[in-house]
Amino acid sequence: MKVTIKEIAKLAGVSQATVSKIINNYDDVGEETKKRVLDIMEQQKYRPSYSAKTLASKTSDVIGVVYAGKVNANFNHPFFVDVMNVFKKNIGNLGYDLMFFSNEKFNMAHEDFLARCTHYRVDGCIIIGGEEIQESVYTLDNSSIPCIGVDIELTGEKSGYIMTDNLKVSTKVVEHLYLLGHRDIAYIGGKKDSNIAKMRLESFKRSMTEYGLSLNDDWVMYGDFFTKSGYEAMKKILLSEKIPKAVYAASDLMALGAIQAVKEAGLSVPDDIVVIGLDDIEASKYVDPPLTTIRQDKEKIGKLAAYMLYDLIRGTIHSTSVMVEPDLIIRQSCGTKKKNYVINTK
Repeated sequence: MKVTIKEIAKLAGVSQATVSKIINNYDDVGEETKKRVLDIMEQQKYRPSYSAKTLASKTSDVIGVVYAGKVNANFNHPFFVDVMNVFKKNIGNLGYDLMFFSNEKFNMAHEDFLARCTHYRVDGCIIIGGEEIQESVYTLDNSSIPCIGVDIELTGEKSGYIMTDNLKVSTKVVEHLYLLGHRDIAYIGGKKDSNIAKMRLESFKRSMTEYGLSLNDDWVMYGDFFTKSGYEAMKKILLSEKIPKAVYAASDLMALGAIQAVKEAGLSVPDDIVVIGLDDIEASKYVDPPLTTIRQDKEKIGKLAAYMLYDLIRGTIHSTSVMVEPDLIIRQSCGTKKKNYVINTK
């Protein structure tokens, strides 16, 4: 039978009001009384909304998980799934559980992420970047709650972030295509207002200029990092007066959609058009032909996020950021005869 507050009060020789104050962390209860009540709660395995240990230490051992985007507000992209799996394992080894903020009642009450974090007394948050960032994310970023961002720049005094060096990813792609002899290169990016998409497009345009290559506006399309948008963008590119010899899609899922559109047009990858993606998701190895791609080091990103957040919570580091080096994974969608190899040009 579940132990009640009344029984805890009786065993401790205090009032129910005193037990309630201790549960709610009021300051007007003596330390000796508080310790006696907390010890009894532990002995009786009494669990309010958080443990007696939490009440004594003012920590919850819980990390909030926030998806920052207004659209596609879930973790259905393989990149984020892989990063979160690594983060979960490593933050778990450091003694924390995860809480995903999904209660729509908060949205209806117009309560922001900071209100949720305060309500549940989380020790810190991981914030996953998305499309059309919600404003309340930045309120949380600038609060006293330690936060770590993945694919989103955070600037708060108790915040940090990790992301792939997006100014390098497109440079690696353009350089590789140039060395293969391709000069007519199309680009399929994310949404125009996405910060990550902006960085990748900026890098692409700059690299094209550096190699003396002209940019055809009819070959620059925008999607949403998912397969259907890549497919539709590629179909539009194929309607151009001139067809490109190479296509760089700024996510593997969009690249897979582009390959499908090329095949439906009666063309071949890589004989007619070569395709390069970005992310190195598991499916990129098994599409026909296997996809050349930029690998984001999901293992490193997830592990760094866990340890950096842990240090932010402990106060051993302050506002910081890390850029993770991307790798170029060569497969047959670029015409290579080799099955799989890595180029990492620092």
